[in-house]
Amino acid sequence: MKDSALEIIARHARDGARLREEFFRAQGSNLRDAALRAALCLAGGGKILLCGNGGSAADAQHLAAEFVNRFLMDRPALPAIALSTDTSALTAIGNDLDFSQVFARQVEALGRKGDLLLGISTSGNSANVLAALRAARSAGMFTVGLTGQGGGEMATLCHILLEAPSGHTPLIQELHIAAGHLFCQLTDYYLFENVTALTPYLQSDPEHKD
Repeated sequence: MKDSALEIIARHARDGARLREEFFRAQGSNLRDAALRAALCLAGGGKILLCGNGGSAADAQHLAAEFVNRFLMDRPALPAIALSTDTSALTAIGNDLDFSQVFARQVEALGRKGDLLLGISTSGNSANVLAALRAARSAGMFTVGLTGQGGGEMATLCHILLEAPSGHTPLIQELHIAAGHLFCQLTDYYLFENVTALTPYLQSDPEHKD
């Protein structure tokens, strides 16, 4: 049998490069706006909550750690919580209520008006992420979604939707972590390098109006 490994690698590299260019060209403004909203949230004393399943849970934890510790620059710790990390809460909620509520219940407990929720789902249809987004909207939080082509049900629940132009999960996840890194970098940029860009928002009412 012919060894096609190098062809698979080359095809994945081509597809990934093409999708990356397409994604950042189409979503650049949305990504900037999401980072601006995160900076406003943090500057106002709020926090960032993040959630997802499987690889998306790992991405949520990865990005939360970048905020709490540091990304590229030395700066104060920033409050961010990945909702997939508390196994006692996850198992209690899953056992007593339903797995679809494992994130929403934590949003109800931890989320406050002015906070930001980043929900990650490659399909856009993960029941527990959707429930978390609904809970966040009910609490007056700003919602951002990272998803795949079409956006699924997340499209109607996110103030800003960052949609990867693919239905192929591995490539979607590669775009999500690239976007997540820039989300962290640009949030730092607005908070610590270009504070003047925030001034007009901080002087007015920074809360999102539906």
